[in-house]
Amino acid sequence: MKTITITNYVKNIFFLATLCLGTTLFAQEEADEEKKPLSLSGSVDAYYRTNLSSTDVGSQAPGSSFANESGFALGFANIIASYEGAKTGAVADLAFGPRAFQAVGGDEGIFVNQLYAYWNVSEKTTLTLGRFNTYLGYEVISPAANFNYSTSYLFSYGPFSHVGLKANFALSEDFNLMLAVMNVTDENFNGTSGSIPGAYSLGAQLGYSGQFLNFYYDGNAKLGFEIDYTGGFDLSDTFFLGLNAAYQDNDGTGFFGAAIYPQLATSDSFKIGLRGEYFAESGDYGAIYGAGGIEDLSVFAATLTGSYTIENLIIKPELRIDSASDNAVFFNADGTTKNLSSFLIAAIYSF
Repeated sequence: MKTITITNYVKNIFFLATLCLGTTLFAQEEADEEKKPLSLSGSVDAYYRTNLSSTDVGSQAPGSSFANESGFALGFANIIASYEGAKTGAVADLAFGPRAFQAVGGDEGIFVNQLYAYWNVSEKTTLTLGRFNTYLGYEVISPAANFNYSTSYLFSYGPFSHVGLKANFALSEDFNLMLAVMNVTDENFNGTSGSIPGAYSLGAQLGYSGQFLNFYYDGNAKLGFEIDYTGGFDLSDTFFLGLNAAYQDNDGTGFFGAAIYPQLATSDSFKIGLRGEYFAESGDYGAIYGAGGIEDLSVFAATLTGSYTIENLIIKPELRIDSASDNAVFFNADGTTKNLSSFLIAAIYSF
């Protein structure tokens, strides 16, 4: 009898200790949830690229941004620190490498891709102040978030980022509205003390179920007026179609174009996608590679990309063909030409 009593006593003590420990751990978990968590993420990438229709001399490449070196080249590395509270938070996205240098514009030694704070004023309203990537266009700066490794002309000619204040409004379950007041394009660090003192730009975005109509206006200070549509549709469980179209005018010069992005998932680890793009400059815009100020140039570009995923690593082989409206745009062994074909293979690791 005494043995049984002692055994029961020990069991009770063990039960109470377990209960106290569980209560302590539960309370600690609740306390941890109340803390503002700091999270770190980012990506790194590199690639090899060669021209098929001409030599690699002079690093000749399509007139769109990034992936424009020949041979082995570095792309982009970034570290994103996100601090999220119940109603407020901040994001610091620091970027390194040639792609980061081009995206920032080369006017500062510190490559700040994004740097902003936000306030969830209510469940339907969020205010954001700082530097944030553009809302215009289908593609983004980081290759980890794009299907194609090289970028489109539409993305390259539009703004990459903005500095200013934006307000996001959830109008309903499907509709959302964004309004913004910002520095003009490329005035990313100097405020209004840069090349255009006192100039600001206005932005707006209306979204409905994954389809977005975007507007930008800066009074002809940099880009003038731009309207842009970006969207996509899941046509089946394995087939997706992305769309992008834009028109921009700055006192008679500018661009317009459209791109389609059909993408097919053949397995859990492999996808294949095509970007078909028509892009045209109006006036003496002169930014298509090798144009030399020729007016009203246009180009058609077809980019076929494979995407193979191994854990956090993505390998992307890519074949691209650019065909311009004038022979002065590209060159080969026989002189100038309107066509350029190239191949690259890229490796992107996200963490």
